[in-house]
Amino acid sequence: MPYCPECGGDLYYDPRLKRYACKSCGLSLSYRELVELRDKNRPESENERDKKKKRHDEYLKWWFSKK
Repeated sequence: MPYCPECGGDLYYDPRLKRYACKSCGLSLSYRELVELRDKNRPESENERDKKKKRHDEYLKWWFSKK
């Protein structure tokens, strides 16, 4: 179930209006608006080298924890 980008509450879909509405704060969004708002709130993406290093470090941590 999707969550509200404003308050974190549950969203429900109203097929009659073709919109998502938050049960907590009452925010009403179309699917396109929901995606745009989530993309805007997403933190800056890391560059590719940082992602690779992070994945490598997580793998090493996992590998050494098993032994």
